[in-house]
Amino acid sequence: MQKPCLLWFKDIHFEDVNIVGGKGANLGEMYGLGIPVPNGFVVTAETYFDFIAANKLKPQIKDILSITNVDHPDELQSASKKIRALIKKAPFTHDVSVQIMTAYKKLGSFGGLVDMPVAVRSSATAEDSLDASFAGQQDTYLNVIGETNVLHRVRDCWASLFTPRSIFYRVKKKYDHFKVGVAVPIQKMVQSEISGIMFTANPVSNNKNEIIIEAIWGLGEYIVQGVVTPDQFIIDKSTWTIKQKNNVSQDKQLIKNTNETIEVEVPKYKRNKIKIDDATALKIAKVGQKLHNHYGKAQDIEFAIENGKFYVVQTRPITTLANAAKKKFEITETPFLQGEAASPGFASGPAILIKNQTEINRVGSGQILVITMTTPDFVPAMKKVAGIITDKGGQTSHAAIVSRELGVACVVGTKTATKDIKEGDIVTIDGSTGRIWSGNLLSNQPVEIKSSPKIALKTATKLYVNLGEPELSKAISKRNVDGVGLLRAEFMMANIGIHPKRMIAENRQKEYIEKLASGIAEFCKNFNPRPVIYRASDFKTNEYRSLKFGKLYEPEESNPMLGFRGAGRYIHSPEVFQMELEAIKMVRNKFSLKNLWLMIPFCRTPHELFEIKKLIAGAGILRSPSFKLFMMAEIPSNVILLDKFIDVGIDGISIGSNDLTMLTLGLDRDNSEVARDFNEMDPAMMWSLKRLVTKGKKRGIMIGICGQAPSNHPDLVEKLVKWGITSISVSPDAIDHTREIIHWAENRKITAQPARRKSNRN
Repeated sequence: MQKPCLLWFKDIHFEDVNIVGGKGANLGEMYGLGIPVPNGFVVTAETYFDFIAANKLKPQIKDILSITNVDHPDELQSASKKIRALIKKAPFTHDVSVQIMTAYKKLGSFGGLVDMPVAVRSSATAEDSLDASFAGQQDTYLNVIGETNVLHRVRDCWASLFTPRSIFYRVKKKYDHFKVGVAVPIQKMVQSEISGIMFTANPVSNNKNEIIIEAIWGLGEYIVQGVVTPDQFIIDKSTWTIKQKNNVSQDKQLIKNTNETIEVEVPKYKRNKIKIDDATALKIAKVGQKLHNHYGKAQDIEFAIENGKFYVVQTRPITTLANAAKKKFEITETPFLQGEAASPGFASGPAILIKNQTEINRVGSGQILVITMTTPDFVPAMKKVAGIITDKGGQTSHAAIVSRELGVACVVGTKTATKDIKEGDIVTIDGSTGRIWSGNLLSNQPVEIKSSPKIALKTATKLYVNLGEPELSKAISKRNVDGVGLLRAEFMMANIGIHPKRMIAENRQKEYIEKLASGIAEFCKNFNPRPVIYRASDFKTNEYRSLKFGKLYEPEESNPMLGFRGAGRYIHSPEVFQMELEAIKMVRNKFSLKNLWLMIPFCRTPHELFEIKKLIAGAGILRSPSFKLFMMAEIPSNVILLDKFIDVGIDGISIGSNDLTMLTLGLDRDNSEVARDFNEMDPAMMWSLKRLVTKGKKRGIMIGICGQAPSNHPDLVEKLVKWGITSISVSPDAIDHTREIIHWAENRKITAQPARRKSNRN
């Protein structure tokens, strides 16, 4: 019996991501949900690995990559060209050829066509992970007709795993080239009259109560590539009304022509016409929210409309919300150019105008890249600059998505930036509003300017940073921060990819511990001797299920937020927590990094804390002057029984304002029906925060806060300082501004102290 090399959408579920990649898994999951997805099948990633092995390509590819410096564009291009040529020349086995051709014919029979036009797409098996997105890195082929052409395009998709941009990304993200596979979804081609992308949370403002929809005429490649600037709708989830819409003229589009796609002019009567009406926009938004609710997180969704019928062709989690701006600084001067907000932040510097990828070696740090549009080949240059401006594209273009992931301020869709800005001009951009000014207007603004560092303020209140990505630690450690107040375990565990209990079942505990320890050590090394507070794993069950083999070990809970998580999980199922403790010991003892502390999340009762301390002591880890034990304060019971928790024995608490607000007010901020009432400044929260800080101070423990509240509400920082908080931990984008507020609040507190009365004694 021949080994199956493909799966139909109806047989695929989200947990099959290791078999069919992120794109394939989501297509199957949506198909099963009844979302209108064009039917198809996926050639599995295992088939790709078998192809590489059967043709003995791994040693040849390895040799080419071993002598390639990916930071040199010429070397990267040459290596990519050689590797792709090897793959494209290698033959299929007979069995694989027959299975793919047979499935293609069967797909055509469903639609009554002998040779059905299909889309042949790439779906990397590490694609759309929790920490990164591979969007746009591998190739997609549209309007493929005929079984032989389908076979060729499958192999082309495999080869696209080694495009220059893909090789570069994997090296920088430290992914093993031979552990990332590529599956190939093949599905009925939608001849899109209208294409679009939808975000179920605003990726620029981080507003989870807004849905963003962008739409263009023709096939969808031009919206992703940024070739045309789309119409945009901003929809308010709380009222299901359209808050804002912007109609953009479009003069060219991509369409199907026989068996290829071509660029044509948009008919004159359609050029200034809005692509979808309000009712359609709201209908599309409701489908997006259904997917948001199903996956439990904000989604980046691609859609198409053919003959008035709406289809979803892809969904994946938004990976860049953490980079969204929390605070805008006001510049009153009139901008000379207006584009579309794409990636939050301010930047100022000299303009560098680039026409094509052969010029990227001219790009240096601190510059503002001005370009018609970016493609993945420009990523090395985009990583260097202070800001980016494009003529074309919207919030869903390559420039916007990558800029948000890199944390680089970006304005897109200006139409005329490459004409209006001359090389060497000093410009200032605001990626949160799309405004562009002449000159450097940031000299008096409390924001980071990459090209001219600011004087580091010193404060008595410690300013920590929230982090989860080891590769960001080196750059952030150079900022004016006193340590890491929240090191999230989940990002590193997601990078390992496999459910930890699966690793235990396969007797791979040592491998897991070493990988986790390596990630933690990266933070400790870069921040040493400043403290790094590692929060032990707090995956909820629905998040654990998304890991490879997660479904085998995780229950399905109706409300994971209140379920099997945190300290209670460690007590009832201690194996994973014990691996984390071993990783901590390895970092502190083997690597001699003594600046690592531990924080326990979601501890419901003092008894739970007592049991956790027994587990920690059992692992041979004891509190000492160099090792502090913290507890997250994020449940009302932590507020009410704080004295009892302190009596068990802890060195400090860190207030998780996000969960504490939700549990205090009894609402889920990710639920659009009630999200509008989420308010960290509610009087009940103010009472709780004041009690935690003042009571903790009285008992002589350290008190920190690591939720989003200080970033969102600068006036709260003043209150926290006044009450006597020891540390405030914020996201990287809020470091400089929060330090300034702390400095101001401390000075205000000092000057507000009542003068001492003079003694009447002689």
